[in-house]
Amino acid sequence: MKKIIIPALFLILALAAASEAAVQPMVRLKDIVTVEGVRENQLVGMGLVVGLQGTGDKGQMAMQMMSNMTQQFGVAVDPKQVRSKNSAVVTVTCQLSPFLLPGQNTDVLVSAIGDAKSLEGGVLLQTPLKGANGQVYAVAQGPLTIGGWSESGASGSAAKKNVVTVGRVPNGAIVEQGVPMSFAGGGSLNLLLRQSDFTTAQRVASALNTKFGEVAHAVDGGRVSVSVPASYRNSPSAFIASIESLRVRPDAAARVVVNERTGTIVMGGEVTIGNVAVSHGSLMVSIQETPQVSQPGFRANRGETVVTPQSDVDVRESGGQLVELPVSSTVEDLVSAVNTIGAKPRDLIAILQAMDQAGALHGDLVIQ
Repeated sequence: MKKIIIPALFLILALAAASEAAVQPMVRLKDIVTVEGVRENQLVGMGLVVGLQGTGDKGQMAMQMMSNMTQQFGVAVDPKQVRSKNSAVVTVTCQLSPFLLPGQNTDVLVSAIGDAKSLEGGVLLQTPLKGANGQVYAVAQGPLTIGGWSESGASGSAAKKNVVTVGRVPNGAIVEQGVPMSFAGGGSLNLLLRQSDFTTAQRVASALNTKFGEVAHAVDGGRVSVSVPASYRNSPSAFIASIESLRVRPDAAARVVVNERTGTIVMGGEVTIGNVAVSHGSLMVSIQETPQVSQPGFRANRGETVVTPQSDVDVRESGGQLVELPVSSTVEDLVSAVNTIGAKPRDLIAILQAMDQAGALHGDLVIQ
């Protein structure tokens, strides 16, 4: 039996709140802002993983890289003569954290490029890691940790756990040169909001001015300029540490995010509903196929047995119910109304889209 339900059932996650304090709690300043100039840098390189048990690449790229590697050690080998499945070409990536100095270590992520079946048991050979400017900032090497396994039998059956073509080398990269960081030049610094909002930027500036005097002002919705007080001019890092623990109540725009692929709906507590009436009814179509066998007659000279499907279609539409929502209704009121008319959580996607088109949804409807 096949069942088609219109509209489809989706999962809902509704975040409702009754007051402003419940909608946005007080959070630390370090959790909503970053310091301009202090950031991570992406590094990438292409390397070779060896020591695999016949689960490596079968293509020519791995053979060519093995030939190039042997030539660096004074051994000339024709790539066409290399026949091995114990190596794999990989990309090596890492996030170079700020303030890492030469000689310190960081983790790297190793991912297969070709048709390797597994990187289990492999060892990454020395791989330079470059930044966007082409300079080498770190060098990676070491044994991989996969976090999974893969086994296969001679008959073709196989079993595996997790992804075995991606692994990590803990502390496998040695930093060769650090990235210069400048965050307090000229006695001032900029705080960048993780979520841009004019109200939040103004609240951050007010919190700083309350504690240190008139030292901050909101440049725009995503940046707050701060003058380092005279007592901290010789140690701007100490000033940043002192402001990270300040408590600020961030603000956010009223927004409803709908992910139609997963059926997830997230509604902020600031979303309000205008005066609107909602009626909902679902349509269910049931299709049941029964095979029927047709045979030729007893006296027939020719003919053959034929199986023909017989389909029974049943259409049912549940009765809708009309519910009116008053002006300035909240998310909690909407959820209660949806439960009243008997709509399932997944039906809320169609209701929200209709409300937005009717102009009754006061908030941004974002469909991913």
